Amino acid sequence: MSDSSPLPPVRLHPEAELARDALSTPLLSRAALLARWAGPGTRVDAGGGLVEDQLAPAAEVLGLTGDDAAAYASEAWRVAVDAGLVEVVDEEAGTVTAGEDLALLTGGSPHDILAVWLGALETVLADASVPDLDELMEAMDEGGEVDLSQLDWNPEAEAEFLDGVLGNLYLLTASEDGPGDAPVPLPALAASMIIPGDMDEPTNDVLEQVSDAMMRLDDQFRLLEPIGIVAYRPVDEDLMADPEEEPSASFDEADVSRYGMVRLTPLGVYGMRARLLEAGFDAPAVGDLADKGADVLLDGSSGYGSRAALAETEQWLVRREPVDAARELLAAARGSDPGAPLRRLRCQQALSLVGGQAEPAVREVLDDPELGGLARVWLSELGATDVPAPSEDLVFWLTIDTVAAQLAAEGNSEELQALVEGLAQQHSGFFSAAWRVDHPATPDVLEAMGRLHPDKRIAKEARKAAFKARSQQGG
Repeated sequence: MSDSSPLPPVRLHPEAELARDALSTPLLSRAALLARWAGPGTRVDAGGGLVEDQLAPAAEVLGLTGDDAAAYASEAWRVAVDAGLVEVVDEEAGTVTAGEDLALLTGGSPHDILAVWLGALETVLADASVPDLDELMEAMDEGGEVDLSQLDWNPEAEAEFLDGVLGNLYLLTASEDGPGDAPVPLPALAASMIIPGDMDEPTNDVLEQVSDAMMRLDDQFRLLEPIGIVAYRPVDEDLMADPEEEPSASFDEADVSRYGMVRLTPLGVYGMRARLLEAGFDAPAVGDLADKGADVLLDGSSGYGSRAALAETEQWLVRREPVDAARELLAAARGSDPGAPLRRLRCQQALSLVGGQAEPAVREVLDDPELGGLARVWLSELGATDVPAPSEDLVFWLTIDTVAAQLAAEGNSEELQALVEGLAQQHSGFFSAAWRVDHPATPDVLEAMGRLHPDKRIAKEARKAAFKARSQQGG
């Protein structure tokens, strides 16, 4: 991802709801329990971790049993220290006290609670980028030191890989043509990081890299799920069994879910957006523009997908009186800059949400050279019968403006191609008149029509008209 281009806007759940989710995550709730359990007799080592003889009592407090109980207790304690729930007061003596942030979990605002959760998340993400215990043991020398060169492990590269995976998952969640809240198959997510975009058929070596990445991600998502950033269905254990052994249960080989399924939770979307913003990305959320002017709304939502733009506009309108909102939108839609056609399209869509209450404001611009066509279309769609007929010049100007807006919103889409074909079919002399239209986008629109129209003869007409329009405009 490039930090210079905006990401699709995400829809965030209310902070109060997200804060409740954060408090109920297994890892943060365990960390809070240990922070409240800790007292004058609690001792930590030089790294701030619980000394070994206190791991069993800590696990008992958490209600943990089994072989992994001590490891889970140690992890929860480390989160408590890193998230500010516990503070080491004397490193030499190894004594601790409750951290200032512990009180925020019960007396702080939702935003305060989420800030604590974000601190815990950073600890878990750092842990997820560390090799597992078996690999560390294999790389340990006789002196008990870990030889990093044997691990083939680059801490920065590992962290960057995991950030990239979570970033791709965020994009898939936010994109209007993505799966949204639905889980993503782990193989697809791993492939998005490994297989180059221009590779038609992955090689065996690349497929092996994808398989290795899947196994790494399986371990990492298991670690990340208890902090609440993802909901994860792990890889089926039978897939990793010895092929000569009889599988423990029958299964459908076409069932992709057996290879792992993952999605960002609403809390995970919030957390990822916070991290992306901190890293310098433009990561908008629906509602960011609700308190801004209409000019910011129309320009800011111009890069949004249609559903996100609609949701953003709905939130903007809730705060305003209908007629005042309509007047503000229409004023912001004026202009001859490259973004103006799309602003007018977004304005027309916003006015449709206002409904009949916008009619007085719309009638005020019937004679406006830039808004008159939009006003006539809107009033006709409303069912008004006294709409003045547009001049031929206005019809052609509005046509160019509409196509320019669609180009800006969708690019060379199938819908736009159908529109272009329909225009050329309905008006036999369209191009002979269109190149004369006094609109800044006329040359670009005619060039696009030449690209999009499947009939070579008509496409050539469009290109000739574009040349004439550019010459007329001195381009």
